[in-house]
Amino acid sequence: MGVGGGGSGFAEQSVDVSAVPPPPISGGTLLVTADKNLVVAADPDRDRICIINLDTLEVDAVLPLEAGDEPGRVIEGAPGTAHVALRRGGAVVTIDLSTRQMHRRPVCPAPRGLAYDAAAGLLHVACAGGELVTLSSDLEAPPVRELRLERDLRDVVIEGDALLVSRFRSSELLVVSEDGAVAERVKPPVHVQERFGRTFEPAVAWRTIPLPSEANPTPAPPAPGADGLPLGLLPVDMAISPDGFRGAIVMAGSRTVIETPLDVLEQTEAVDDCASFRDQRSLTVPGEPIAVGYDEASNLLVQLREPPSVLRFGAVSGAVATFLLPGESRLDSGHAIFHGTQDAHVQMAIACASCHPEGQDDGRTWSFKPIGARRTQTLAGGILETAPLHWDGDMTDLDAIMSEVFEQRMGGMRQRPERVEAFASWLDTIKPVPVSEPADPAAVQRGEALFNDAAVGCASCHSGEKLTNDQTVDVGTGKAFQVPSLRGLAARAPYMHDGCAATLRDRFGPCGGGDKHGVTSTLAPAQIDDLVAYLETL
Repeated sequence: MGVGGGGSGFAEQSVDVSAVPPPPISGGTLLVTADKNLVVAADPDRDRICIINLDTLEVDAVLPLEAGDEPGRVIEGAPGTAHVALRRGGAVVTIDLSTRQMHRRPVCPAPRGLAYDAAAGLLHVACAGGELVTLSSDLEAPPVRELRLERDLRDVVIEGDALLVSRFRSSELLVVSEDGAVAERVKPPVHVQERFGRTFEPAVAWRTIPLPSEANPTPAPPAPGADGLPLGLLPVDMAISPDGFRGAIVMAGSRTVIETPLDVLEQTEAVDDCASFRDQRSLTVPGEPIAVGYDEASNLLVQLREPPSVLRFGAVSGAVATFLLPGESRLDSGHAIFHGTQDAHVQMAIACASCHPEGQDDGRTWSFKPIGARRTQTLAGGILETAPLHWDGDMTDLDAIMSEVFEQRMGGMRQRPERVEAFASWLDTIKPVPVSEPADPAAVQRGEALFNDAAVGCASCHSGEKLTNDQTVDVGTGKAFQVPSLRGLAARAPYMHDGCAATLRDRFGPCGGGDKHGVTSTLAPAQIDDLVAYLETL
C-alpha cells in the first residue's frame, strides 16, 4: 500500500504494509557453492530457497518451505548437497542440488549456525537454546551427539578437532573440545581510538566465519566507525574473496556493502586513517541487503530481501547485473523503520535493531542520565500491549517512544501517523525465541506449582497471557518499575532493570529485591532450582 507524504513537520513519506509481515533481519542467508556454479539463497521473508545457476545466469529453482520456517544459514555439505537451518521450523533441510529434492530433519526448536565436517561426514548445528547437535550423513539416523551448552548460540566453525561456537549477544567464542567440554572462552579485542578518546567494545556477533589463513575466526568485524571501517548500520553478514585477500561486509541498515582488504578486518590495534581506507570501496545497494558472497571471478554477490533478488557487482568495473527472484513484495514500512532502512538518503547513526537485534535485546545495560542504569528490554511477544513502556513506565505508548527515543535520542526523522501505525503493527508480530525442551520435566512441574502458589506470590503480578499485569510496582529494588512480561525469559539474561542478575538464579539473590519481589526467602535451594526450571519454559 502506498500513501503520499508531505505536510507540516514531515518529510515526504509513503506507507507500505506487507500482507505477510516479514521477520526481523538475521542475515547470512547466501551460499555460493565451492565449484562457483550455483548460488543458494534462503529467503526468510517468503519461506523458500532459491537456486541460481551462474553458468546460465538464470534462476534454476524455487523450493517452497512450510509457512513460518524462516530459513537462515546455508552451507555446502557432501558433494552435490546443501544444508539450510530453519530458524523457526525446528529443523535442518538437506537439498540434493542435482534433483532439487529436500529432506527435513528435526534438530532443535531454534537452529542457527551450521558447519560441515567433510572428513568425518558430520553436520554440526548450533541452536539458540544452547543445544549443539551433530548429525551424520544418514538422513534417517538419529543425532550422533547432543550437547547442552549455554544459550544464545549463533554460528559454529570447525578448527581441527575442536568446534568454535559463537554466542550472539555476548560476541564470545566457546571452544568446544572433542569430548564436548567447553575448554576455553575467547572474546574479540576492544578497539580504542586514542585520538578521539573512544572505545569500541564488540557487542552483537551477527556473523562468524573462518578465515582462509586458518587463523582463529573472530565473532564480528571491528566495530563500524572504528579505525579501518567506515560507519554503517547492522553488519549482518560477511564473506571472504576466493583469493583470500578481501572481505565484504553487508551493512543492512545503511543499504551498503563495504569491501576492504582482509588485513584491515584482522587489525586489533589502531591504524592510520589513510592506510585504513586505502583500496576500500563502499557500494550503495538499490534495495535492502541481507547477505553477501563471491563468485569465481571475485565479483560480489549481494542478496536483497526487497526487492527479492541477487545483485552481482563487477570486481573491477563495478557494473551491476541483477538476478530477479519471483515472489510477492514484502516491503513494509514498520520493518524499514526498525532496521533504519526507511530512507536511503538519510543516514541514521543507530537503528532500533542496533540495540534490539532480531527484535529481541542486546543483553546490555546502558547508563542514561539522569535515570541511571537500564538493561535493554526485548520487543518480542506483543510489547505494545504491555504499556506503559520502558522500565520506569514513563512512556505511555509508541507515540511517546517515537518522539523521545526515535527522534530525539536516535536522530530519526519524524514519521507520519500512518507510518507509526504501520510500525506498531509490525512490532507486534515479533515473536520470542522458540523455547527448548526442559532437561527435567518433573522440576518444571514443581516450579510451576511454586510460581502459582499464593504464598510465594509470583502470579500476583505476572499473570495473564503475557504474564504481566502492566503495572509499575516497587519490588524492593530502589523504586517502582514496570512489571515485565516473562514470555521468552530464558533468552533474556542478564535480568532486572539494571542487569544486576547474570542468571535467573541470581535474580533470587541479593539484587532481586527480597521478599517484596515474591516471597522466596523461605524456599530451599532445590525449590529455587525448580522455579528457575519452570521460568525457562515460558
